[in-house]
Amino acid sequence: MREQLDYPASYYAASANVAPLRPALAGTEQCDVCIVGAGYTGLSAAIALAEAGFKVIVLEAARVGFGASGRNGGQIINSYSRDLDVIERRHGRDQAAAMGALAFEGGRIIRERVAKYGIACDLKSGNLFAALTAKQLDELAEKKALWERYGHTGLRLIGTAELPSYIGSKRYVGALLDEWGGHIHPLNLTLGEAAAFESLGGQIFEQSAVTRIDPGTPAAVHTAKGLVRAEFVIVAGNAYLGDLVPALAEKSLPCGTQIIATEPLTETAAAELLPQDHCVEDCNYMLDYYRLSADRRLLYGGGTVYGARDSAAIEAQIRANLKKTFPQLADVRVDYAWTGNFLLTLSRLPQAGRIGSNIYYSQGCSGHGVTYSHLAGVMLAEAIRGQGQRFDVFAGLPHYAFPGGRLLRVPMLTLGAWYYGLRDRLGV
Repeated sequence: MREQLDYPASYYAASANVAPLRPALAGTEQCDVCIVGAGYTGLSAAIALAEAGFKVIVLEAARVGFGASGRNGGQIINSYSRDLDVIERRHGRDQAAAMGALAFEGGRIIRERVAKYGIACDLKSGNLFAALTAKQLDELAEKKALWERYGHTGLRLIGTAELPSYIGSKRYVGALLDEWGGHIHPLNLTLGEAAAFESLGGQIFEQSAVTRIDPGTPAAVHTAKGLVRAEFVIVAGNAYLGDLVPALAEKSLPCGTQIIATEPLTETAAAELLPQDHCVEDCNYMLDYYRLSADRRLLYGGGTVYGARDSAAIEAQIRANLKKTFPQLADVRVDYAWTGNFLLTLSRLPQAGRIGSNIYYSQGCSGHGVTYSHLAGVMLAEAIRGQGQRFDVFAGLPHYAFPGGRLLRVPMLTLGAWYYGLRDRLGV
């Protein structure tokens, strides 16, 4: 019998809202759209399609939000892993303009869904990009001008004198406040979206890993004990898809980030760290990110890893970075430490497209998945409804395979991580 996959021992799992155990697929089902993966991308598409009257079935290999959607830093960060100026240089002004028109929509979708369906996920507004050097602060001024050129009106530069009102650390020389950003309890957002989808008549089957997808009209989506026949299929497994679709696996690399959660802090101590309760990410290539939870724990993450690590190793690495930022927490107790995979592409831009006429996919958010995945789900639903103009903006991007194939992906990325870590240390 196949092993039952439950949530990792994270703070999010320990503080998750009550959710039902959903059955595994058994037998044959029919629907308009079958979605592989019950994370943000899959559930965003599922809600949009169900709202439009489609019969939708979601198949999840483990539990709703088991992968990156239930383990991430919980930060609502706008734009893409490669920003709009890079997109303009690489792909031209028209492509940048099209992607720029969508760069800030993912956060709006999250807020609209939370309000519409009453999702309890500790939604807070505001994120800070924190500069450790004068050079980084200059780059934040450029980011502000860039985003404003594409319609963002909620940005403010914060200088050194004002910074203690936002971050209780002497590590930084300034910051950029994005009032359109924010943070959430990521697993509770996922569970709330699953419940919203089911309230619209949708079906979710857990512990139902897809073993094969047979193209055709209808397509046939197989699990160990069941089969779904669907007019359309959406592949939304991202870093947890495995080799189900080899053509997607060879153009992406699952890699992990690590997070710790401290013991609950006093109200005074929490207010000293983050007086405005915004989330923060720094401007290093190998960045750190952190925020307060609803029960005043500091959630601190960063680093890139390949393969699993035990909680002691995670705590040792992240605690060292935490102490640099907040020396006053040198002796704080760490209650949780976990890791989870996100999917990296060579271009650091997301990959979306069609396989044949009726199998759609989106993957490879490269660390900016909370917002992009919600946008991707809506665009996937639009494409299936025959309104694929916005989806085609991303489907038209080139999807590069990693040089050297699968064998050299990890060594190359490890070397890249070392190189960028060295640049951070040298301040260049």
